[in-house]
Amino acid sequence: MASSAQPFGIDFGGTGIKGAPVDLGTGDFAQERERISTPDKSTPDNIAEIFVELLAKFPDCTGAVGVTVPGVVRHGVVHSAANIDKAWIGTDADKLFTEATGREVHVVNDADAAGLAEVRYGAAKGRSGLVIVTTLGTGIGSALVHDGVLVPNSELGHLEIDGHDAESRAANSARTREDLSWKHWAKRLTTYYRTLEMLFSPELFVVGGGVSKESEEFLPLIEIDTEIIPAQLLNKAGVVGAALYASEGGG
Repeated sequence: MASSAQPFGIDFGGTGIKGAPVDLGTGDFAQERERISTPDKSTPDNIAEIFVELLAKFPDCTGAVGVTVPGVVRHGVVHSAANIDKAWIGTDADKLFTEATGREVHVVNDADAAGLAEVRYGAAKGRSGLVIVTTLGTGIGSALVHDGVLVPNSELGHLEIDGHDAESRAANSARTREDLSWKHWAKRLTTYYRTLEMLFSPELFVVGGGVSKESEEFLPLIEIDTEIIPAQLLNKAGVVGAALYASEGGG
């Protein structure tokens, strides 16, 4: 059973809300994860009710709660809502969820949570300097982590490259929508990652998102100077990163 000191991570996505207590020693779930479908009307108040229901399934876990949100988060307030209900914009989610659950809750951008998890427990564990974690999915999420410290809300999927929003050309959704070959997509990714190289000179790129399970098909075709490797935590990264973020008092 999870001890009361263990934090709880919740990964809030467009289709599902997943949560579990996290063992910070191993970076893994302390109990089996629970999943509840995201309601059609995913307003902050509706989601708060689901968080209460989810936490009730783990009565022995009373640590801080971390929650991922697919949007920009500053000091617990959500400032964008590209793929969630517009009611989130301007919501003090830390305050709302803390009051609803009676627990200390800290909200973090979903890509930032994944980045923290990969640096602490996954592909970038033990690496110093600047690590850029990117998630290639419907869009491109990003996390900048320097010597283990998160630089939040980087939103590097929205860089303008050759007159286009980067993720509109290089996200995995563009590959599937345009039926691109791995080779053709890798050329677009090369352009994208070369731009990040030029701007940030990172020590390492970590590539996540569901397509990272097929990394051998495209990562070797990306022609850049910086080391680039697949993420390791995959669908655990959000829950683990959120719990880690909450355990350290949020941002």
